[in-house]
Amino acid sequence: MSFDPPLLGPRLQQIRKKRKLTLDDLAALSGVSRSMLSQIERGQTNPTFATLWNLTRALGLDLSALVEGHSGSARRAMEIVPRHFTPEIKSEDGRCLLRILSPAANSSRMEWYELEMAPGGALISDPHAPGATEHLTVLDGILEVRSGAEENSVGAGATARYAVDVPHAIHNRSDQPARALMIVAMADIPI
Repeated sequence: MSFDPPLLGPRLQQIRKKRKLTLDDLAALSGVSRSMLSQIERGQTNPTFATLWNLTRALGLDLSALVEGHSGSARRAMEIVPRHFTPEIKSEDGRCLLRILSPAANSSRMEWYELEMAPGGALISDPHAPGATEHLTVLDGILEVRSGAEENSVGAGATARYAVDVPHAIHNRSDQPARALMIVAMADIPI
């Protein structure tokens, strides 16, 4: 079974024209270059998550309105997001990859990620909002998790639950790659 990528270009162009915006207007509003907008509308390039974020903020849309072509108010029984459309964040050194699995609409309450970490990789984070927690389930390998002054080793099949309203980090100090699922829950969602 194969999935076709969403038709972002035509949807973006339709929304832009409906609002009587030129490419230059949308570029000024979003901070995305005119040439990049033109390439996206013609289907010549796939925008990054950051570019999509800038466009949806500039147009006052939910990401789903652009990606799925609806306002987000109609509830669907099932949504399938193809792997090639799952946003990814890669660390500068390329040793950590986070795939953003949660819908953008949930980001203020709960976020979940697939984490791949090469040997020597590390995710070092500043404190999140007061009361925020993380749940890290290691699928493969061993990861070292630090929350504040406490640090523990977490092996395959184990889950660490810890505060992230303090400085925190995840390290792969082994010589093998590691993979995990990570959920970040805001203060109003207990662990």
